[in-house]
Amino acid sequence: MIKLKTFFASRKSWTLPYLIFSVIFVIVPLLLIVVYAFTDDAGHLTLANFGKFFAHPEAMNTFVYSIGIAILTTLGCILLGYPAAWILSNCKKLGYARTLVMLFILPMWVNILVRTLATVALFDFFRLPLGEGALIFGMIYNFIPFMIYPIYNTLQKMDHSYVEAAQDLGANSFQVFWKVVFPLSMPGVVSGVMMVFMPTISTFAIAELLTMNNIKLFGTTIQENINNSLWNYGAALSLIMLFLIAVTSLFNTDDSSETERGGGVW
Repeated sequence: MIKLKTFFASRKSWTLPYLIFSVIFVIVPLLLIVVYAFTDDAGHLTLANFGKFFAHPEAMNTFVYSIGIAILTTLGCILLGYPAAWILSNCKKLGYARTLVMLFILPMWVNILVRTLATVALFDFFRLPLGEGALIFGMIYNFIPFMIYPIYNTLQKMDHSYVEAAQDLGANSFQVFWKVVFPLSMPGVVSGVMMVFMPTISTFAIAELLTMNNIKLFGTTIQENINNSLWNYGAALSLIMLFLIAVTSLFNTDDSSETERGGGVW
C-alpha cells in the first residue's frame, strides 16, 4: 500500500499512461510498417516492394500528382488565409476578432466527411462539375483554418515596437509589412504549411467524393493496396509517404531566437 502511494505521488508515474498509449498506437504501428515494407509475403527481407513502386509509372505519377495537389492547396490556403489572419490580428475590438476566429474554427467541429459531402451538395446545387477544381476547392475549404489560426496567433504575439520603429525611420505601409510584419510572421506561416501540406498528402476520402473516384491520390493508392491485402507493398508506400512528411518537417525550424534578436527583420 505504501509503495502504491509512493508510485502515485511521483509525477513521473503519471506519464506511464501516455507512454503505454504511445507504444501501442504509435511506436508499434510504425515498427510494423517498417517490417512489412522490407519483407515479402514469406517474411524474407527484400527491397522488391520499393522496386515495384519505382518500376510502376502509375504509382510514381500518382505520387507526383499528389505532391502537386498538396502544393496548390497549401499555396491557396496561404493566399486566402494570410490576409484573413492579418485583418483579424488588426481588429481593434479583441472580442470581435476572437468571434471571427471561432467562426473559422467552428467547421472543424464537424467531421471532415460530412463537410466534404456538404461541398459535393454545394457543387450539385450550383450545377458545377466535380473534378480537379472541386478537389482543390474542397482541400482548401477543409484545411484553411489550419493556416489561419497559426498565422493569426503569431501576429497577435508579435512585438509591435518593431512596427513603430520602422514607421519612425520613415518606412511606408508596404515597407513596414514586407520588411517587418511578414518576416516576423514566418513561424506562423511555416506552422500553417506543415499543418496543411502533410495531411493533404495522405488524404483520400476528399478526392474520392469530390471527383467521383476519377482522380486518384497517393493516399487512395495506399488504401487500395491495404484493402486488397497487399500489406507489404502498402506498407512500403506508407513508408515513402512518411519519409516525405519527415523531410518536409525538417523545414519547420524554430526561428524564435533569431526573431527575438531581430535577425529576421532587416
